[in-house]
Amino acid sequence: MNNIVVLISGQGRNLQALIEAQQAERIAGRIAAVVSNRADAPGLERAREAGILTEVVPHADYAQRDVFDAALAAVIGRHHPDIVVMAGFMRVVGDEFIRRFRGRMLNIHPSLLPKYPGLKTHQRVLEAGDAEHGATVHFVTEQLDGGPAVIQGRFSVNPQDTAETLAERVMRDIELKIYPQAVAWMARGELKLDSEQVWFRGKRLVRPLGLDDLDEEFR
Repeated sequence: MNNIVVLISGQGRNLQALIEAQQAERIAGRIAAVVSNRADAPGLERAREAGILTEVVPHADYAQRDVFDAALAAVIGRHHPDIVVMAGFMRVVGDEFIRRFRGRMLNIHPSLLPKYPGLKTHQRVLEAGDAEHGATVHFVTEQLDGGPAVIQGRFSVNPQDTAETLAERVMRDIELKIYPQAVAWMARGELKLDSEQVWFRGKRLVRPLGLDDLDEEFR
């Protein structure tokens, strides 16, 4: 049984999708803990309602990032995670933290990486006049939002779309499907990072998987 630790900073909608997938036994693992850098993160209540242990490591208590990273890593390490899931965790962690959990840590980013790493992705899509938008699950490496991509979901941008409607569409139509799926693949041992390459079911991925590759129960 895989131990999964989920890191959040906000509402926890991706966390909720993971909780529901675990409860439905679509993920071969248990969420051992949900950890946040904010004590007021609404997602913590979602975890508590599901009977999941919660921990808070307030970043404001640490003057230096590396000290915060060390405290966060210690809390996560207590739960012996096989998978660390960044689900709307709004802190940039340092290289030493990443090395400790390398190959076990996933993130989801609301853009079609490598386009638009960082913040304000939806507004940047509109300003660029892009025809498509979406989200990407990737392994976490030292490069911000630059780790090898696992799966992407995309849709067409409508003329009437705003940054707010794009944000909702990305979350509802893409993220809530592809993130639990990626975690499920990883928990089954079907998804691995080796020498900076993503391997899926024994084959090296030459491009990210897509919505058509979702297992039936995640569509």
